[in-house]
Amino acid sequence: MRERLGIQLQETQLADKLRVGEVLALFRSFYRQAHGVDEVLALVELEEKRKARVVTLSGGQKQRLAVACALVSKPDLLFLDEPTTGLDPQSRRQLWDIIRRFRAAGGTVLLTTHYMEEAERLCDRVAIMDHGKVIALGTPRELIASLGAEHVIEFTLADGAASEVVTDAVRGLNGVTAVRPAPAGGAGGAISLTVKELHRTLPALLTLLQQRQVELASLTTHHATLDDVFVALTGRQLRDT
Repeated sequence: MRERLGIQLQETQLADKLRVGEVLALFRSFYRQAHGVDEVLALVELEEKRKARVVTLSGGQKQRLAVACALVSKPDLLFLDEPTTGLDPQSRRQLWDIIRRFRAAGGTVLLTTHYMEEAERLCDRVAIMDHGKVIALGTPRELIASLGAEHVIEFTLADGAASEVVTDAVRGLNGVTAVRPAPAGGAGGAISLTVKELHRTLPALLTLLQQRQVELASLTTHHATLDDVFVALTGRQLRDT
């Protein structure tokens, strides 16, 4: 089984003084069949760092090297534990491309992540966990559809207006399927609406606020995402615990 598995830990401690090529040569020596050092360097786009010492690598490069160590054995199943935590957007997308290429070649990935956008983009099936228990399971499309609507409106009231009064009123607007405190929170209360038809509900909301002489401090809209699913199921934002 170990020959068929590749594992990248959340934090990988490699010898600082070793060169990148030496690290991969060491890891490939653990297996009867493995990618060549040059081959796996190309997979993770680290060819130019072959002779660089581990201590000189950036955070994103170290993560790609950790993934390279997991890929070197030509695994069928790849375990990735929060591979993009703490990375800048460019490094994150580079790792996404590596994962996509592995999948396209027929490999299977088990990915843990706190980034719901990452899960939505990369995963065929998603399990949402809370306090160690699976609370939802399905494709990204199925989970988003479970909200009962495709759009989310989030708004904040100005001058500390009573959000409770407005919250009760907007529940009756046509097309609103759910009303909850928005992740933004704060003074005056941020409100999140899950709606079926944005083009109908948004004008109705603005008319309602005008009638009640309530001003907006902010208003945003977006297509429903896995992040909205998580907040709807748990009542809070993603957290690192």
